[in-house]
Amino acid sequence: MSKIKKVTCHVVSAPVAKPFTSSRGWIYKTRGSCIVEIETVDGIVGWGECYGPSAVAKSFIDTQYAPRILGMDSFDVEVIWEELYNRIKDYGTRGMAISAISGIDIALWDIIGKSCGQPIHKLIGGSYRTEVFAYATGLYFIDMDRLIEEAVEEALEFKGNGFTAIKMKIGLGNPKFDIKRVEAVRKAIGDDIRLMVDANHCFTVPQAIRIGRELEQFDVEWFEEPISPEDIDGYVEVTRALDMAVAGGENEFTRWGFRDLVVRKAMDIVQPDVCAAGGISECRKIATLASAHGVECVPHAWGSAIGLAATLHFLAALPDQPPSFKGNPPLLELEQCENPFRDLLSIEPIEQHNGKVKIPTGPGLGIEINRSVLDQYRVS
Repeated sequence: MSKIKKVTCHVVSAPVAKPFTSSRGWIYKTRGSCIVEIETVDGIVGWGECYGPSAVAKSFIDTQYAPRILGMDSFDVEVIWEELYNRIKDYGTRGMAISAISGIDIALWDIIGKSCGQPIHKLIGGSYRTEVFAYATGLYFIDMDRLIEEAVEEALEFKGNGFTAIKMKIGLGNPKFDIKRVEAVRKAIGDDIRLMVDANHCFTVPQAIRIGRELEQFDVEWFEEPISPEDIDGYVEVTRALDMAVAGGENEFTRWGFRDLVVRKAMDIVQPDVCAAGGISECRKIATLASAHGVECVPHAWGSAIGLAATLHFLAALPDQPPSFKGNPPLLELEQCENPFRDLLSIEPIEQHNGKVKIPTGPGLGIEINRSVLDQYRVS
């Protein structure tokens, strides 16, 4: 038995030298996270991460979750998940309540892996692959006077760095300008680079269908979050109207939240985030639900090296979708905006080479945390 002795939340934040924005209009001036550290009585430490506002996640954990799991067996990861979910569901079955559980769940899997001397992917079913193709997320809106030029320059930089897939932002309030920007990027990177677009749910259903049909001529692989995540009926309309794939779900939580999305095939690709949707435990259930209904699962990722490592283990244990001779392995989202917690928090950083990222093979998450980074960026 490896009982839980202590739960600590590290809230960290770092300024961004070059602020950026998406269609939502929020200007990202900082990068931050709530890092969860769980220690057992025999001295094993597990690390997790919560997506979303860090102080809110910390409040949930400190006041609702941590006191309930002290003294519990860290190997009882599913038991703990159900205990915490049923404790909180009268007050919130999605959102930050679930993001906070996600950080705990990831940390527990890290402990289990370290205790067994095995990487997490070996404990959740095994590894279908030793490396994954990564796509670069970027091409946000930075210089409003050079929106096309900056997008082309950044896309060419990603291509030069070895990426074979790129996701760019759209939703500038002018669909014709969006189309011109996508067209310029496609012409610059050529036909061999996979290209996706992400609207961050800024369009109406008619707008999404209209711009989606225009985007198809540029061989866009998927159209991410075209409309508001609450509008499942609208997603069904958009998905049925377009030939290219429609993706979404980064704003959804737990198997219950994804149930209607996959049963109704509201989108072709669901994108649960392991740091938000309920951790590794719950994302495995979401992926199984998607597979049973012929829907692809390509997880969303946005955070530190901890969330990135957890996503890699989740991806390692996902079969090709659908299985075939050549296969269609799920992609890793590797956002490229300034983020010291992605680049510096792990002593050996997780990096892509020739568009691929290796699955960690060390025990647990397979990374070693640089505590000096936590100390340097800690929010007091």
